[in-house]
Amino acid sequence: MGPRTSSDEQTDGTPDVHAPGRRTAWRVASAALLAVALTGGAVAFRAARDSGRVTPAAASAMDPGAPAGADPDAAVAALQTHLKAQPKDHDGWAALGLAYVEQARTKGDPARYPQAQAALRRSLALAPGNDRAVAGQAALAAARHDFTGALAHADRVLKHNPYDEGALCSRIDALVELGRYAEAARAADTADARKPGVPVFTRYAYVHELRGDVTTARRVLQQALTGATSPGDIAYVAAQLGQLAWNQGDYKTALSQYARALAADDTYLPALEGRARAQAASGQQAAAVKGLEAVVARAPLPTSLVALGELYEARGGTGDREKARRQYTLVQAWIALARANGVDADLDTALAAADHGDKGAALRAARAEWGRRHTVHTADALAWALHVNGHDTEALAHAREATATGYRNASFLYHRGVVELATGHPKEGRASLAAALKLNPGFSPLGAAEARKALEAAK
Repeated sequence: MGPRTSSDEQTDGTPDVHAPGRRTAWRVASAALLAVALTGGAVAFRAARDSGRVTPAAASAMDPGAPAGADPDAAVAALQTHLKAQPKDHDGWAALGLAYVEQARTKGDPARYPQAQAALRRSLALAPGNDRAVAGQAALAAARHDFTGALAHADRVLKHNPYDEGALCSRIDALVELGRYAEAARAADTADARKPGVPVFTRYAYVHELRGDVTTARRVLQQALTGATSPGDIAYVAAQLGQLAWNQGDYKTALSQYARALAADDTYLPALEGRARAQAASGQQAAAVKGLEAVVARAPLPTSLVALGELYEARGGTGDREKARRQYTLVQAWIALARANGVDADLDTALAAADHGDKGAALRAARAEWGRRHTVHTADALAWALHVNGHDTEALAHAREATATGYRNASFLYHRGVVELATGHPKEGRASLAAALKLNPGFSPLGAAEARKALEAAK
């Protein structure tokens, strides 16, 4: 570790009788923001990925429903005031960097990322190699979808402190998002042995879900929920249980878990979005539209914008097609803003454009993302982009890769079934489409209807 400034000295080196209390407060604030980061990334990623539509590039940093210090606007304002008085507080600069990442995620505003980067660099200039700033760099890299960078930063922290919870969790997340699932499973086992707790348990569960082991994933999440005490942790874990139930088409359980999450924190965006999706799948169209309108008003991220646009299209009322078009246009605007602020938004582009935009751009983006990382989600995105551009033979291998781990995702099965039919595999295509609709019959307002039409036509 690099040299650190004494927490009991002012910038001129003389003792500050007020410093211990202030510095302790900002160490607590920094720790709280790191805790938010730990419990935020996984649920936000999952909610977006497992909807089968669009992954928000801002999702991997922090979460609005976590414990103390989770209000990003208040945290930023307070930290800025503090750092004017204590400009050499490296922990304060690290906390400010994390708070900016949180603002970006909750507000859908990637313009905060350069500010986060500057604050983290300031922290590292004051205390080279300090763990909190490096952990912040991992969170920022993940938020920008630079998972190779996130992994490098996490490993850097773990080299000095093998028990750092933030680095252990960031390492799992990065390996998952790079498609290195066997390594991610080992990293989850290591984290569970070294630092068991809600952030590790939820990641452990997701690694099992990716392998198709829903039973273990559910059991671990239920244990995590039993041990959760803060409103943020309860909202976080309950929303994950809701998402798991949603993926299996169990909308009653999903709605119950989302209700539990919102009872703990009625502003928790993943639960609000998840509830709206479950309501739509349960036939509660009006409630679903109202819920998603409220979500996009707060955080206009691609996943919620596309979901709302598709609900408008499925409703088909007067003006709904134009309303849907506006949502898809906003997705493209967000992607442009994200890219301008250092975010890799190719997966967002591929999925949104394949269904609702420039199909050529979708394929270019999907190929670029596949060149960086081989995950089930990038395999599915590439397969679908190839299909809509008429390259079904090439698409088939990727569609099958997307389902090869045993991961149960209705959208992936739908895409695979359509591609199988297009490549002269009618038996396999019918089986995949039937499996998609059996697993989650309301997986998408538009996709589920298209799956039923394709299955009927293939009989």
